[in-house]
Amino acid sequence: MGIGSDLAEARRSMGLTVGQLSERTRVREAMIHAMEREDFSLCGGDFYARGHVRNVARVLGLDPEAAVHRYDEQRGDVPPPVRAARVFQADTPIKIHERRSPNWTMAMAVALIILAVFGVVKTMGGQSAPTAEIFPAPTKMPPPSKAADPRRAASLAAEKRGELVVVQVKAKRTSWLDVKDGGDHVLFSGMLKAGRTSVWKAKKKLKVTFGDGGAVLLQVNGKDMGAPGRAGEVLNRSYGIAEPRKP
Repeated sequence: MGIGSDLAEARRSMGLTVGQLSERTRVREAMIHAMEREDFSLCGGDFYARGHVRNVARVLGLDPEAAVHRYDEQRGDVPPPVRAARVFQADTPIKIHERRSPNWTMAMAVALIILAVFGVVKTMGGQSAPTAEIFPAPTKMPPPSKAADPRRAASLAAEKRGELVVVQVKAKRTSWLDVKDGGDHVLFSGMLKAGRTSVWKAKKKLKVTFGDGGAVLLQVNGKDMGAPGRAGEVLNRSYGIAEPRKP
């Protein structure tokens, strides 16, 4: 089995069609079909093929870097190890530059000149040593208080007025999710780890695809909705501002 077979098996295990995977990854269906057959000629070169493999693996919940490494091994593009014997060759001449000893005579002459100049200046300027000017230590100002984020404040106000759709998902088991707003902008697509809780907000509508309807607990607009489906069930749900809210 190659990396293409691994991607195909992961897609089928998530209950996704090639068309659905194409929508989530923006990779053409024909290219996904070819990749699953270990044919990467449509990708336009190894650089773009690695990007497509990484993108598809991420959406399918696989380790993207491990998938790219598997692709490189399969294509034979992993650079061969460098032998130590080729790096460290005994017959390579090494130039050693000798360090010259410091010229102590010159250093002593310079020091004597400096002392003589200092003595003349001190004699002409009097015996009193100059008084260092003392500056008061700068007063440490307290850090300015952080102003509230206007966007967050506006979001909280809109949520309080019931103008936002708020969906909270808590994973009982690790499960795949895809969350989009009413304009089909992807807010999240990937695996939600067991025990983790995530919250998404939108102005009009939230569309959620659950990879395992029984693996998560759902809360819509503050109201507990329980599990959206049965264990292993793939569901597509839409939630709007008219959904029930807590009093």
